[in-house]
Amino acid sequence: MAEEKHYDVVVIGAGPGGLTTAMYASRANLSVVMLDRGIYGGNLNNTATIENYTGFKSVKGPDLAKDMYESATQFGAEYAYGTVTKVEDQGATKKITTDMGDTYIAKAVVIATGSGQRHLDVPGEEEFGGRGVSYCAVCDGAFFKGLNLAVVGGGDSAVEEGIYLTQLAKKVTVLVRGDHLKAQPMLQDEAAKNDKLDFVYNTSVTEITGDDVKVRGVKTHNNQTGEDGEMPVDGVFIYVGAYPMTAPFANLGILDDQGWVKTDNEMKTSLPGIFAIGDVRETPLRQIATAVGDGAIAGQQVYKYISSLN
Repeated sequence: MAEEKHYDVVVIGAGPGGLTTAMYASRANLSVVMLDRGIYGGNLNNTATIENYTGFKSVKGPDLAKDMYESATQFGAEYAYGTVTKVEDQGATKKITTDMGDTYIAKAVVIATGSGQRHLDVPGEEEFGGRGVSYCAVCDGAFFKGLNLAVVGGGDSAVEEGIYLTQLAKKVTVLVRGDHLKAQPMLQDEAAKNDKLDFVYNTSVTEITGDDVKVRGVKTHNNQTGEDGEMPVDGVFIYVGAYPMTAPFANLGILDDQGWVKTDNEMKTSLPGIFAIGDVRETPLRQIATAVGDGAIAGQQVYKYISSLN
């Protein structure tokens, strides 16, 4: 049955940033609960191998998620399942409502909901979702062993996941809208050495085609020559940027015109007692390291804020 629960701090999201905030706040002897609509660790669970997080030459995403969760809960922080649908600022307290019907009353809230994958919004994308269109190579790559795949995008995620897919697929072609990659040079160097990975530049996907069973190809448009084409592929993995997952907070007046949460360098929003961290903020870099750093700052600032209420 639905009930009202009271905590010092509610952390909305249990990715690397949220887990770090929970650890710092609970070490300060605050009662903390993390609310998440999925398993703790967030996008870590969709990442095969991480090689750019200090202290690890290489670590599997799910393994790092597990270690972070154990660190976060060792001082008493709790984890609860549920999608937050609304946050209300009641002054000294905040009211958080979830789709499970539960209500949480907290002295402070930390928004750590992260970002989601943007879609191409082309014909066939929605139709073939789960039948060849994917946004997660780690989740779905195993279904495409020995097949030909297209990856759409030119940033870190597109190149990194393209490299991962070459372990499974026969051939991976990365379709890049511009005339160059935006991925880190190290990733570009690794990709250039991979014989199963090709890049096609100045190319946009205009349609994803298929039959009653699965994806069979993509229609393309050359942004320089204006030429239209078609490429036969068995699957399409899309990595064309991120959007902020901030719909439940639209009523609070803390978002910019793109939907990202606005904060200062102490992770404070314009509303006392409401903080935001990680990928949900307007920030120049969205990485595990930056989310963890934000989480540490927020955990300390939450403690200072709650102490000031007494």
